[in-house]
Amino acid sequence: RLLRKRWVLGVVFGLSLVYFLSSTFKQEERTVRDRNLLQVQEHEQPIMWKVKFSAGNSSQLSNQCRNSVQGKLLITDELGYICERKDLLVNGCCNVNVPSTKLYSCDSCLPNGCCSVYEYCVSCCLQPSKQHLLERFLNRAAIAFQNLFMAVEDHFELCLAKCRTSSQSVQHENTYRDPVAKYCYGEYPPELLPV
Repeated sequence: RLLRKRWVLGVVFGLSLVYFLSSTFKQEERTVRDRNLLQVQEHEQPIMWKVKFSAGNSSQLSNQCRNSVQGKLLITDELGYICERKDLLVNGCCNVNVPSTKLYSCDSCLPNGCCSVYEYCVSCCLQPSKQHLLERFLNRAAIAFQNLFMAVEDHFELCLAKCRTSSQSVQHENTYRDPVAKYCYGEYPPELLPV
């Protein structure tokens, strides 16, 4: 009976309207704040990249390793070793005493820097010889990717981010440019293949 009274329905409607408007304004504030965060520096200013290239690629203590984490079968550690998940040590590093563990392996990678396995992409990208290629990429990074790559702090984090599939890896927003080699650390996106 109480819900049939007009004043109760009016109060419920009023509270719903207030909640709706406050949520909408909060969302708008978040959108404006995010848009402001994404605004980049003026084009005349040089981009101050934080990426550090150092021996061993590590910013951590030598007895601990960060690794690519998500691989079901393979893992790449920050030193550039790739190993089977079962050969990962407790400290996060690959066990280098196992014959199947490889350093800076590019086994599934093409000459253009695109690989069919994410972990091989990261391992290959970590080669010290790839530093100049990555620096060239950072210096020519599109405005759209500038904020993403400014967030990384060292060679390992850069390779993790660079090897992930991105909008550069797809065409028509729903198919891979190269369905086999879709993880790329190279300067350019994969070649367009006929669909």
